[in-house]
Amino acid sequence: MNPITHIKDRFRGFLPVVVDVETAGFDAQNHALIEIAAVTLKMTAQGLLEKDQVIQANVLPFKGSKLDPSALKFIGVEDPTHPFRMAISEKEALQKCFDPIKKQLKATDCTRAILVGHNAFFDLSFVKAAAERCKLKSPFHEFSTFDTVSLAGLAYGQTVLAKAAKSADIDWDNSKAHSAEYDTLKTADLFCKIVNQWPLSKQSDI
Repeated sequence: MNPITHIKDRFRGFLPVVVDVETAGFDAQNHALIEIAAVTLKMTAQGLLEKDQVIQANVLPFKGSKLDPSALKFIGVEDPTHPFRMAISEKEALQKCFDPIKKQLKATDCTRAILVGHNAFFDLSFVKAAAERCKLKSPFHEFSTFDTVSLAGLAYGQTVLAKAAKSADIDWDNSKAHSAEYDTLKTADLFCKIVNQWPLSKQSDI
């Protein structure tokens, strides 16, 4: 058996990138993006998927955006503009995430990045809305995603990230949850663990 070792061959030319956003509400067009994190993935010589680069940025609310106090309380951010957050503009934050993803697309000969997320539609909607506001070209597929809610439901019978992680024997610290970087790392661990249960060989017709 010859395992697939190039990520472009494992996912039909797509480069999976795990993303999590923390926001000031549920409306991608009007509520502020507060934090974004991304984890790129790579394949080993044994054909296993694993984490690669970790990218994170605290984001300043865009001009005219809405801030839902209950949403800010949920993610533990009292003042998104506080200097200790060292937050950067939406455009800078997106470029910080997009640039290494675009470099990896070229390095791996993948055609497009595909967003991996827990409730991925939510993260993709905020990334797309922010990219449109900033007039930036997103590296992500417009609508296709890998959603770990569905995958974890299939593999472990769990749809909540914390419960799915525990079912997959992935360490989980509730005190660190709802940080974009922490949630992204755990989502990446979960996605890799699920994918690695179904290795593909070069002889596969899939």
